[in-house]
Amino acid sequence: MDSPFETLGIDPDADEDELVDAYRRRVKSAHPDHGGSAEEFQAVRTAYEAIRGGYEPGDELEPVETDARRPTDEGATRNGQHDAGAARNGHAGTGTDDASSGSGPDSEPEPERRGARVEFLDYDVLAERGWSLADDDLFEKAAESGLDGDAYGEVFVEPRTNLLKAAEDAGHSWPFACRGGACANCAVAVVDGEVKMPSNHILSEEMLDQGVRLSCISLPVTDDLQVVYNIEHLPGLDELRLPPQHARKMSTGR
Repeated sequence: MDSPFETLGIDPDADEDELVDAYRRRVKSAHPDHGGSAEEFQAVRTAYEAIRGGYEPGDELEPVETDARRPTDEGATRNGQHDAGAARNGHAGTGTDDASSGSGPDSEPEPERRGARVEFLDYDVLAERGWSLADDDLFEKAAESGLDGDAYGEVFVEPRTNLLKAAEDAGHSWPFACRGGACANCAVAVVDGEVKMPSNHILSEEMLDQGVRLSCISLPVTDDLQVVYNIEHLPGLDELRLPPQHARKMSTGR
């Protein structure tokens, strides 16, 4: 059995940049849509997570736990308030202030983020297969189902880049309209991980509590995320959507 380093084609002393570059390259070639297989795709993901989790040559390869905390209303929005305009354009600043960035005399500066790995799933798949957002093994089932690259896959989100922009940069066409948090066309369900958003958006507190976020203004906080997109037709969100003609006017400034 290949070691995680052999799977990704890197040396054990590879730095973070080399690890991320190797993962991006291998996960793309391992995807079934690009000539790979579900087993190869899963092996690449496992290798990446193992190395990120501190794997050393000779260690037994085991699944690595990721941060599964749900975002809280304060934690998910407070830092994003400074960066609302930039986030809507696809990028934002660090979104930290003196209290949160550790700029006091006795605090250590936070390391610069390297970006986030986002595993995504189309809600239409859930509807077709009778799955639920509450299924504990939702993404495990998706990974084993041979879905095409638009229905299920991964994107890597660069620092200060929102989810929608990252998906589009990777060649995906996720729903959107206003790109400013004023509609629910781009709504996603955050199943695992955490994002932050500016506070001035259209979602209710109840929707936030249920894990609903807007991909056009959401910036990853954790290194790994699992999101379900294409949920804008769900009850409560459907009435917050912009009709196509209104969306076109807003996007062109007419």
